Amino acid sequence: MARILIIDDDEEICSSFSFVVKRMGHEALCANTLKKGLELSRYEPFDVIFLDVRMPDGNGLEALPQLKGTPSAPEIIIITGFGDAHGAELAIKSGAWDYIEKGSSLKEISLPLSRALQYREQKQAESTNVVVLRREEIIGSSTRLTECLELVAQASGSEANVLIMGETGSGKELFARALHRNSSRERGPFVTVDCAALPENLIESLLFGHEKGAFTGADQAKEGLIRQADGGTLFLDEVGELPMSLQKAFLRVLQEHRFRPVGSSREVSSDFRLVAATNRNLEKMVENGQFRGDLLFRLQAFVIELPPLRERREDIRELTRYHVDRFCEHYSLSAKGFSPEFLETLCSYPWPGNVRELVNTLERTVILARFEPILFPQHLPPYIRIQVTQASLVHEIHIDEDTGVNYLVSLPKLHDYRETVFSQAEKQYLHNLMSLADENMGEACRISGLSQSRLYALLKKHQISS
Repeated sequence: MARILIIDDDEEICSSFSFVVKRMGHEALCANTLKKGLELSRYEPFDVIFLDVRMPDGNGLEALPQLKGTPSAPEIIIITGFGDAHGAELAIKSGAWDYIEKGSSLKEISLPLSRALQYREQKQAESTNVVVLRREEIIGSSTRLTECLELVAQASGSEANVLIMGETGSGKELFARALHRNSSRERGPFVTVDCAALPENLIESLLFGHEKGAFTGADQAKEGLIRQADGGTLFLDEVGELPMSLQKAFLRVLQEHRFRPVGSSREVSSDFRLVAATNRNLEKMVENGQFRGDLLFRLQAFVIELPPLRERREDIRELTRYHVDRFCEHYSLSAKGFSPEFLETLCSYPWPGNVRELVNTLERTVILARFEPILFPQHLPPYIRIQVTQASLVHEIHIDEDTGVNYLVSLPKLHDYRETVFSQAEKQYLHNLMSLADENMGEACRISGLSQSRLYALLKKHQISS
C-alpha cells in the first residue's frame, strides 16, 4: 500500500482525490496549505504527492523542488484548474511526473498515479544495485545536481550520443569527462574539440586529418581529432558554433563513423562515442536556419541539462569548502574557516559565471587573505559585495506625511528582479575581467574560460569596449 499526499486548498478536490486513492487501495492524507504540505513531507514518507499550483500561501510549482528533495523523494503530479502550457513545461522540467487539470475523469487521475507508483517501484528496485559513480570535482549534493548525476550513471552504461546543455561555467566539460570515466571506454582517449575556437581555414584538416601535400604547408600527413578519438570519447564543446558548412559532413561521420582525410583517396574509420555540449538554444537555432535539424536529432539521443549555480545554491557551501581547501593546499597555506556572513554573501550573489566564476573568486580570496585564518565578506571582490548589498535594498519605500511612518509600497516581479540582478552582475563581471586582463582578449578568455566568440558576444551585449 502506497502513501499519497494531496496538497490543495479546495476541500472538494481533496475529498474526490482521496476517494480515488483509497479505492485503489492506498492511504491518502490531505494538506490545505503549502506550509502544512511541506511539513508533512519532511517528517512522513510519501510515494506520490498531488500538488495544486495556486495555493493561498504560495505557488505549488515553486515548492516542487523542495518536495522532491524531502527524504522520501516522492513523485509529484501537478493538479491545476488553470491549464497553462508554460506551467506544464516548467513542471516537467522541475521533475514533476505529470500535469493534469482539475475536473479530469477518475481514469485520468488513477492512470498517472498507477504509472508513477510503477515507475517508483522499478526505480527503488534498481537502486539496490549500487553503482559507485566517479565524479571527480563535481561537488554538491543538491536535488538538481543529484538528478544530473543519475542521468550520467544511466548514460554511461550505453553508447548513445549525449548532449549536455547549460550556461557557461556550469560544468559541462566536467560532466563530459565523468561520462567518459564511468563508461566502458574509460581506458580510451578523451578528445576535446572546441568548436568555437576552430580556425575556419583549417577546420576540416583539424577534424579529419590530411595527407602530405594536401595543401600549402602540409609538409607531412597528420591524424585528425576524430581519428584520435578512436576507442574513446569525442567531446564537441560549444557544438552550436560548428559552421553550417561542416555540419553536413559531420552528420555523415556520426552515421557511418567513416570519413576521408583532406587530400586522401581512401576513407578511414573511427570508433568513438560522441558527447556534445552547448550553452545555446539549438532548437531555436534550427528554427532560424543556423543549425541542421537532422544533426540536432542525432546529437540529442540522451540529454543532460545542467542547472545554473543560482538554482542550486545549497551546493555553494560544499563547493566553497572543497575549493578553499584545495587552494590552501596549492599555495601551502594553513586551512581557513568562514564567517557566517562570508557564506551568506556567497549564497546571495547570483553567480552569472556559475561555478567557474565562484572558483575564480575563491582563488582570488584565498590569495588575498593569505595568512588570515578566517574569511569575511571583506575578503571578497567589491563588485560582489556591492551587488549583494544593492539587491537587499531593492524596494520602494513610501513615507506617510501625516504619521512619518515608512512602509513598503511594492517590489518588482521576481522574474524581472532576478533578470536585472543577473544582468548587472554579468556586466560588472565583464568590466572586472577586462580590467584584470588589461584589455587582452586572449588573457580574458583564459581567466573566464569563455571562448573568444562568446566573450565578444557578451561584450557587445553589454556595450563594453574591447
